[in-house]
Amino acid sequence: MAQQTQVARVVPAYGRFLGEFPTPAACATAPLGRVLQLWSGLGYNRRARGLHGAATAMVDHHGGQVPSTLDTLLALPGVGEYTARAVLAFAFDHDVGVVDTNAGRVLSRAVSGKPLERREAQSIVDAMVPPGKGWTFGQALLDLGAEVCVARRPRCDRCPIRSACAWSEAGGVDPSTGSAGTSSAQGKFQGSDRQGRGRLIDSLRVGEITDAAAPAVVGWPDDPDRARRVVSALVAEGLVVRHGDGVLSLPF
Repeated sequence: MAQQTQVARVVPAYGRFLGEFPTPAACATAPLGRVLQLWSGLGYNRRARGLHGAATAMVDHHGGQVPSTLDTLLALPGVGEYTARAVLAFAFDHDVGVVDTNAGRVLSRAVSGKPLERREAQSIVDAMVPPGKGWTFGQALLDLGAEVCVARRPRCDRCPIRSACAWSEAGGVDPSTGSAGTSSAQGKFQGSDRQGRGRLIDSLRVGEITDAAAPAVVGWPDDPDRARRVVSALVAEGLVVRHGDGVLSLPF
């Protein structure tokens, strides 16, 4: 839920979600449409589909439990390198490094002093984890990047590792720009397909609509071709169902 969504928006949704789906099995047995309803306000609805698919895989292949190895986590729908390692470090306290945007900045600036490829960054951070301290090290590294080694105007005067920072010593161009794990600017949301997709899902959380109403619902009443393209993409992804009578709904 917290991937690309502010924690302040996540907290109430997280409580509602666990209230209805306290276990992977509870989520897996619910229709995807219900998961999408509870996902309201979080955006990026593909993540809800991935979470539902991951819960189903846990029930089918792991006895309803979250698996605890890198390979088995990566095999789950919607789970990538960062999420898999975050689960290992923070749920199971394994000695693996976690590289997100914040950690990537610290690694490129303080540790290497140069831009890093993702595999290089992962190798570096894995070697840095003190034995038996995966959870503590991961939290400290992510917090350092989030609170001190920030993207703009890093707070170097408050940095506990400033004396060992490669960038602080060398100066020059910020090595974190374009480095592994650091995020790039997203395209404009206003007027985007992403905005139209979100509008349609939000409307379907309330109830069914007709194909004919879709252009107005997504915000493009004068561009029905674009609306149809977005609707068709959502249907192909399994996030929307088109019924034979021209009615659209969430997948219940």
